[in-house]
Amino acid sequence: MTFAQVLKRAGYATGLAGKWQLSGKIPDLIFETGFDEYLMWAYVNNLPEGVEHKGGYEGGTKTSRYWHPSLVKNGEYLPTKPTDYGPDMFTDFVIDFAKRHRDEPFFIYYPMALTHAPYYSTPSSNPDEQAKFKNLKTNFKENVEYMDHLVGRIIASLDELGLRENTVVFFTGDNGTGGEGKGQPTELGARVPMIVNAPGIVKPLGLSSELVDMSDILPTLADLAGAKVPDDRPIDGHSYALLLRGDPNYQPREWIFSYLGDRRIIRTKRWLLEDNSPKQFGRLYDCGNSRNGAGYQDVTDSTAPEVAAIKAKFQEILEAHPAPIVEDKPVPTTPKKKKNANKQGKGEAKKP
Repeated sequence: MTFAQVLKRAGYATGLAGKWQLSGKIPDLIFETGFDEYLMWAYVNNLPEGVEHKGGYEGGTKTSRYWHPSLVKNGEYLPTKPTDYGPDMFTDFVIDFAKRHRDEPFFIYYPMALTHAPYYSTPSSNPDEQAKFKNLKTNFKENVEYMDHLVGRIIASLDELGLRENTVVFFTGDNGTGGEGKGQPTELGARVPMIVNAPGIVKPLGLSSELVDMSDILPTLADLAGAKVPDDRPIDGHSYALLLRGDPNYQPREWIFSYLGDRRIIRTKRWLLEDNSPKQFGRLYDCGNSRNGAGYQDVTDSTAPEVAAIKAKFQEILEAHPAPIVEDKPVPTTPKKKKNANKQGKGEAKKP
């Protein structure tokens, strides 16, 4: 059950643009999850049968999401040109969808390609053909700025359509930045921005210290849209629509939860447990009023009464959210052979 299905049942037109790294096969790909229309970055396995992408490839083997992108629109391969930039095309689709459905309720899910590696140049720097596929960490700033530019285009289009006041825009991420926390069972790996804006609906709260996590998105969207939350399955999330509206009846969350494999993270406003697993308790921090890592006190080994109390509370939560047992992988005793750096065709390694 996806939030697109929940909103579609409430009469919303639903569209998706950008990344899709879930299951599904053409012709039902993405449609089966509740979306009426889509424009997606397509891996080789997402392309229609018999279709081969003739455009750009990232690193030689992965179809491009940026320059000369590999795209599928509503089940059909969409040919692109070397001058086409995927994020621009996804944003064009979002804006066009809003225009076509301006007179009815609509929902658009836009998992952006930016700012994920590889870090190529964007149209803002007018790169030549060679620079378009040069992966440089120094391009990261340009990628972030271009992402901001695309969000600005969407917001401007809502103004032009007269939809800005009554359209709720959620901006968030899905994990820590690559090389800066991503893939780690820590706050740095799980904490992301959450910006929600709608001048006619969302009260300007500024920086909020309230706790929310990604499981809260579905019930919050349902509340804002007047849709029914499914009652035939457990729903882990808690709606924070009342918080967004500035309603004093909002009941704050006491804790939030994240996980990666067999590792779990729990956060209250004050306390943080990282890297917990069935084999280890992890590290416990007293964060005070801080949310950015500054001044955190490692109290894992403390026997203070308040520390013992939060450990007991966290243990109750952990028992209610069991983790899988993951066997330790043996460390290789011989070094792996390096792949031949020379490439042929679409990046296939030369065979010896």
